[in-house]
Amino acid sequence: MQRFDSVGCDLVMGTAVRATIISHERWGVMAQVIGHETVGASVDAGVIDSPSGSPQARPEEYPPVGGQVDAVVQEINRYHPPAWIRLTMRAANLREFSWTCGCCGQLTILSPGGDGVTVDVRSSEGPGCASFAAHRSCLAGRLNPDFDGDRARVKAVGRDQPPPPAIGIGNQSPR
Repeated sequence: MQRFDSVGCDLVMGTAVRATIISHERWGVMAQVIGHETVGASVDAGVIDSPSGSPQARPEEYPPVGGQVDAVVQEINRYHPPAWIRLTMRAANLREFSWTCGCCGQLTILSPGGDGVTVDVRSSEGPGCASFAAHRSCLAGRLNPDFDGDRARVKAVGRDQPPPPAIGIGNQSPR
């Protein structure tokens, strides 16, 4: 079975990326995420800052075709082929990207250091991937209380962790 949903699997919502603008459209711009050129990407005008103060960027305010921009992965669609990435270029999102928690409905911060994680749902029966964001605490709190290891991993995944203690240190018998 061919799994199209593995394309760009190292990208998650909240990931900062560089992208090249490849075309202007009425609704926004088409882009190519550097290092992920085989995955389609776009930026809606509503998530491009408008120097004129408009709620969405006007076509003349779009970044130039061929130019490189900083962006954040807003959404990834791997449910049906082809895989597609929606980006945001808003300065506020570049500083701190938030998305609605699929558990409680409140915003969770997906930027590094934030309290959010992305959950990918896949099946062995066929391709396709559904993703949602969640607060670490919301997701951990919904796991079976007997799954202590899973709850701890949800709270720790992606965080800087102190190295585990060296085996045998403090437990060695004198010679």
